[in-house]
Amino acid sequence: MRCVFCGFQEGAGMRFNVAQLLLGPTGGVREYDLDDDISGLDPLIVPHSTLVGHVRFTHVGANVLVEGSAHADLELICVRCAEPFVERVSIELVEEFEPSIDVLTGRVLPGTHEDPALVIDKHNMLDLSEVVRQNLLLAIEEHPHCREDCAGICPHCGRNLNTETCTCTDEPVDPRWAPLAGLRTS
Repeated sequence: MRCVFCGFQEGAGMRFNVAQLLLGPTGGVREYDLDDDISGLDPLIVPHSTLVGHVRFTHVGANVLVEGSAHADLELICVRCAEPFVERVSIELVEEFEPSIDVLTGRVLPGTHEDPALVIDKHNMLDLSEVVRQNLLLAIEEHPHCREDCAGICPHCGRNLNTETCTCTDEPVDPRWAPLAGLRTS
């Protein structure tokens, strides 16, 4: 289904036709709910839910300001035990997109086009995919933990200490390191 007046195109993912918004007066607003499949967006993003959120497009000057928020449940790998776990990751969007053509004449506009992800294409389609991808990657914790009390893995045998016990001893292999053994407990 395609709504000519609102710019929404079913099945288009995070692509929105903003021709009517750009033809309207400065300050014009369009709002959309997001519920999009983000699998395949990036190899580092493994979704366990759709991306759900809300965006607001505002016609500002010759450009379109996009503001919104969204969240998705992503599979992450714990840095302590190396086990996968699912965590909700939330993002906030505030980006200004610039048209590549004049919506009335179809003439190519001279623009800065510094970031190709922030350009409205020649068909007046605004694509949020790259902006969402970048924001999701930035929102993922640098050192994700499956839980705060994760015991990690044994540095000697590699067993997951959350689910197994090991019989490894903490004796230093090299006797020259023995004086440092007391530092672990202090």
